[in-house]
Amino acid sequence: MKIVIIGAGNIGGNLTRRLTHLGHHVTVANSRGPETLTELVALTGASATVASEAAIDADLVIVTIPEKSVPNLPQGFLDGANSNVVVIDTGNYYPQQRDGLIADIENGLTESRWVSTQIGFPVIKAFNGIYAANLLERARPKGDPDRIALPVAGDNAHDKSVVMNLVNELGFDAVDAGTLDESWRQQPGTPVYGATTDANGVRLALEAAHNVRTQEWRA
Repeated sequence: MKIVIIGAGNIGGNLTRRLTHLGHHVTVANSRGPETLTELVALTGASATVASEAAIDADLVIVTIPEKSVPNLPQGFLDGANSNVVVIDTGNYYPQQRDGLIADIENGLTESRWVSTQIGFPVIKAFNGIYAANLLERARPKGDPDRIALPVAGDNAHDKSVVMNLVNELGFDAVDAGTLDESWRQQPGTPVYGATTDANGVRLALEAAHNVRTQEWRA
């Protein structure tokens, strides 16, 4: 699969490492330009380019940048992607820690629904609650008792299936977390966020979530 990763921070960098190792053709872009990605490219064999051209012919695009940076993505950056491209949003809203106030999210819009409206394209929410190191260290074969699970939320059944299969390929069980409007159940401050538990534990954590942002996660 041709996979594009927009963002080369901790999550983006480790997904690049894992996905190239699994044999996918990975292209990475960030806000500072491809010349800043030479070390990651040399380490993984991925390609680097500018964000405005990264998604050309892409099968899957992973947007993994700070929430505050989403409106700064190049307009039409997905225009050259394949017609059935799947887009993953890994982002979280950290108003006090990084992003400042985003009124629509403060007023109840789920983080990934907000991202979808900003880029004008449907997204699947995944990989937002896993610690970056665990992408490298906690992958396990299917059936391993120590294998952990990750929630995946989205509206399109086909796109969600593609992402859940990718989660499985990466060495984690995937749990269907409902629609994008239900993805508040995996946002920061919820029981599943940062959890390292099996599929049943993830389901129980999703059910235990409350749809009220605590003060720590409000601007």
